[in-house]
Amino acid sequence: MLFQKITLAGVGLLGGSLGLAIKQRGLAKRVDGFVRRNASVAECEKLGIVDCATCDPQRAAEDADLIVLCTPLAQMHGVLAQMLPALKPNAIVTDVGSVKGSVVHDLEPMVAQAGGHFIGSHPMAGAEKMGPSAARADLFVDAVCVVTPTPRSATDAVQRVEDFWKAMGARPLRLAPDVHDDLVSHSSHLPHVVAAGLVNSILSSTHPKEQEMLCANGFRDTTRIASGSPEMWRDIALANRKYLALALGVFIEDLQEFILAIEAEDQKAIEEFFERAKQRRDQWSGQTASPSPE
Repeated sequence: MLFQKITLAGVGLLGGSLGLAIKQRGLAKRVDGFVRRNASVAECEKLGIVDCATCDPQRAAEDADLIVLCTPLAQMHGVLAQMLPALKPNAIVTDVGSVKGSVVHDLEPMVAQAGGHFIGSHPMAGAEKMGPSAARADLFVDAVCVVTPTPRSATDAVQRVEDFWKAMGARPLRLAPDVHDDLVSHSSHLPHVVAAGLVNSILSSTHPKEQEMLCANGFRDTTRIASGSPEMWRDIALANRKYLALALGVFIEDLQEFILAIEAEDQKAIEEFFERAKQRRDQWSGQTASPSPE
């Protein structure tokens, strides 16, 4: 057992999946959950996600050895500020946020001042479904989980966070917060923007009704992630706006080159575009037996 008590601040898909996995794997003697609505208390307990759910942040944080922030990015500061008066000395706080630079910069000094340790985390796992009812105990199995320590991070706290994710079945990877944000702007955030853009464009009411009838499996697979939480992705886009804007700029330039190739009827350039994509994806897919959606 890694911890006596773990508190999950936010019990949706990620928080709920953490709760199920922690209990299934015996990683804590007690698991508590902080939720925003009274209706969520009974639901979380009925689903067996936590031992106790509460709308009181200090009650949730009391005596916790580990607190995992699973709220949307924009809510993390406020929720943590309410919990800190009850923070146990040397308690560890981590998160599951998709952006690390601003989160670590904001939360690390808050937790340190309260006598604890903040270590950023980002499990590369998720789904388009939301809420505790979508939670799965195996969500993090074989998923890469980025851990983002800083020069101020306590070595023992970093190791305990990595051990926690290993015990969840994930594969920890250490990266600096800004390096993480740059990389995920391409591999995670850009694809969500592209999927949402495709849906907004192709399923627009300006098209005839037959347009939707011609959207088959390729469209469904390509745009699956557009069904994710708008609130969460608003926060991600704003929090990682620097790197996401750069990634979008490069992507748009590549598409503009493809437009020129089509207009010039450049068969060689067009075929190379698709061939290069096929080779790169096939190679990546062969190295990644079961990539986790994120």
